[in-house]
Amino acid sequence: MTFAQMFTSSIGRKLVMGLTGLFLVTFLIVHAGINACIFADLSIFNPEDNGDMFNRAAHFMGSTVLIRIMEIGLFAGFILHIIQGYMLEAQNRAARGVGYAKPMGNNGSKWYSRSMGLLGTLILLFLILHLTHFWVPARFTHAGLEPLPTATGMMHDMFGLMKITFSELWVVIAYLLGVFSLFWHLMHGFQSAFRTVGVHNNKFLKLLASAGVWYSVIICLLFAAMPVAMYLKWVE
Repeated sequence: MTFAQMFTSSIGRKLVMGLTGLFLVTFLIVHAGINACIFADLSIFNPEDNGDMFNRAAHFMGSTVLIRIMEIGLFAGFILHIIQGYMLEAQNRAARGVGYAKPMGNNGSKWYSRSMGLLGTLILLFLILHLTHFWVPARFTHAGLEPLPTATGMMHDMFGLMKITFSELWVVIAYLLGVFSLFWHLMHGFQSAFRTVGVHNNKFLKLLASAGVWYSVIICLLFAAMPVAMYLKWVE
């Protein structure tokens, strides 16, 4: 397969989707882990933390050169995944032509596997909202960010920005809808990515299906817990 075919042929596009999907699955683990640092503020851990652990983790991610370089790769992965996803969706629709006379429903495939295009679009809208709220202020405008002293300089109070952002109910609801879409997208995409890169052994596929469910549940619960905990002032 030539380099051009990786982005133009059906098999090549699926391979790119699978590889970028696995890359993004790894990224979500890191992102969820950093988000979980806000819970260091809970009374059962350290009620005097006041977001310090989260701020230090966010500062490390934003000030480390290697991480910033990897950030470029992350955006490239997102863009490739989105573009190839839409291309495959359009290609599949064109190949199907006229739909089935009688819809097969879940007898043919799960509804979320048939709705990856819609779910992906909802996630894209959520991603734009998320970048606007946090990535743009952290990297460019610094709007709403208070400077905090550290042993080596200053860092942004991302924890404080989160508290302000998630004090609005509509924002919390929008994030929960985004996480809901992500959950169903991962339910299909996790095992589909492994299939695409060549895992076809039934034993491993059953294991991956189970792992995919647990992964989707845990990751999405962590993401959903963040805005809810902030809005309900479980952490502050």
